[in-house]
This record gives sequence, structure tokens and C-alpha cells, in this order.
Amino acid sequence: MTTYFWLQLAVMAGVTYLVRMLPLVIFRKKIQNRFIRSFLHYIPYAVLAAMTFPAVFSATGGGLPSALAGLLVAVVLAFFEKGLVTVALCACAAVFLAEWLPALF
Repeated sequence: MTTYFWLQLAVMAGVTYLVRMLPLVIFRKKIQNRFIRSFLHYIPYAVLAAMTFPAVFSATGGGLPSALAGLLVAVVLAFFEKGLVTVALCACAAVFLAEWLPALF
């Protein structure tokens, strides 16, 4: 292994540690401001959506039509408050069917 690899590994470990450690050091008291607390409450959902949503359109082999079919099924089932496993399995089934049906004709 080269020195460059170990340097990259050390930098990544340091950044990961700093991101997790700094909030504990900077904010010693409980945050009282309602706006900041509500803002921090929604950050995990926003980050997850920002990382996941673009991948939805490029994750299928059938292109945009099958991706939209899976997305539509997932959104409808989530709207009706179905469980995570149910939503994921039905969305996968919708993508499978959307990719499989054109091959039949």
C-alpha cells in the first residue's frame, strides 16, 4: 500500500471524527430556540431524501418509465401509511413488471 492511501484514510477518519465530535464540544447546553430545534429535527429526512431521490431515476435497467412506475407505487403506498417493507416490495414489483411487460409484446 502506498503512502497516499494511508494519507487518504487518515484524512477520511479525521473528517468523520470531527463531524461527530464538534457538535458535542460546541453545544454543551440544551438548545432552547424552537426554530433551531425544529430545523435540526428535519435535517436527517432532508439529507436522506437528497441522497436517495436522484438515484431512483437511474437505478432501474428499464430507464425512466420503470423508475417512474416504482416511484408512483411507493408514493401512493406511503401516502396510505403502509409499512416500509410493504412499500419497498411493492415498488420493486412495480419496477419488475414495468420492465417485463414490454418484453412480452
